[in-house]
Amino acid sequence: MKIYTKTGDKGTTSLIGGARVPKYHPRIEAYGTVDELIAFTGLLRDQPELDKSTAEILIFVQDRLMNCASILAADCTDCSVKIPRIEDSDIAKLEAQIDLMDAQLDPITSFVLPGGHQVVSLCHVCRTVCRRAERLVTQLAEQVPLPENVVMFLNRLSDYLFTLSRKLGKDFGVEQIKWQPNL
Repeated sequence: MKIYTKTGDKGTTSLIGGARVPKYHPRIEAYGTVDELIAFTGLLRDQPELDKSTAEILIFVQDRLMNCASILAADCTDCSVKIPRIEDSDIAKLEAQIDLMDAQLDPITSFVLPGGHQVVSLCHVCRTVCRRAERLVTQLAEQVPLPENVVMFLNRLSDYLFTLSRKLGKDFGVEQIKWQPNL
């Protein structure tokens, strides 16, 4: 099977279910941004400073983001293809990870400026791409029915990535620079 099909040469692509839509369609924007997040999460996971446990959680995250992308790419009420789901337990797993990390951190009292270590900065890149995906999926959900857990997972994932940035900053001895608005 060749990687190129030439079916997209006129600026359209197929959704699961067979519908063809422009490559700028809201579904494509949404799952394309989730795909971008999967790639950045892989880059984060590949950082040699990460411990094995965090890398395993990031594999879980990438897997569930693939589920999200599949859900977003499916435009059918009765697909012959089985579409994966985001389960309540997936969201609970992220919440448990957030709680574990948060218990090791000082309470947050202000916004922090991303930076101080490449891995910490990469967490923030992932977080901001996740927030964009969440905005696009939320907008799409106003137009077409989507499972509520997709938005919930993305929302919790951005919280996880922020908390991970703080924990890794602490682990690496990075000074978290607090944002101090010049009012």
